[in-house]
Amino acid sequence: MIEFNNVAYGYGGRDLLTEISLSLNPGSFHFLTGPSGAGKTTFLKLCYRELEPTAGQIHLFGQATRDITRDQVAELRRKTGVVHQDCKFLDHLSVAENIAMPLSVAGKPMDVANLTELMAWVGLSERADALPAELSGGERQRAALARAVIMSPDVVIADEPTGNVDWDMSLRLLQLLIELNRMGKTVIIATHDMHLIRQAKSQVQTRVLRIANRRIQQAGVDL
Repeated sequence: MIEFNNVAYGYGGRDLLTEISLSLNPGSFHFLTGPSGAGKTTFLKLCYRELEPTAGQIHLFGQATRDITRDQVAELRRKTGVVHQDCKFLDHLSVAENIAMPLSVAGKPMDVANLTELMAWVGLSERADALPAELSGGERQRAALARAVIMSPDVVIADEPTGNVDWDMSLRLLQLLIELNRMGKTVIIATHDMHLIRQAKSQVQTRVLRIANRRIQQAGVDL
């Protein structure tokens, strides 16, 4: 599904990531760890073709990213839902409208029943008409997750999704991501939180990837 073959990424004459070769298979669950500035967000952006490698080759859903057209890039990104670290919203639109925005961008019809079910799943039914500024940190993260999965993507990528919420909300977000994985989605989570990783390991088979010295070390299921 996502394959890296001797991939490197750098800028300004230096490599941030180098010699990365790995495969992320359908239905797998991965954590990505490493110190701040190590390149976690860069690696995630390579996974959904926000960035192109400066060396090596990446295949997404069987296609080499260097060879695809702009339309194919758009189609690939519809197969990947991303929860960004800053989870930005359009402040003048309601929570429900923000969650449904990917459908509008893709030119797909609104399925009100599906949107209602999705908002209930993330526990935001009563906040559908609220504006983003009225949401708590945990509510914003759950809204961002709902927006990321409204197109029913095959891959869900979350960049530090629990970085600004308390432990109880971290567990709630983790449970939603585990449920997505049990539905067959590939899940990739960047995090510093080892407690979160241990909690996930007690419920689902995981693989931990560590970035160190510009390379990714595959730690299997062990910490």
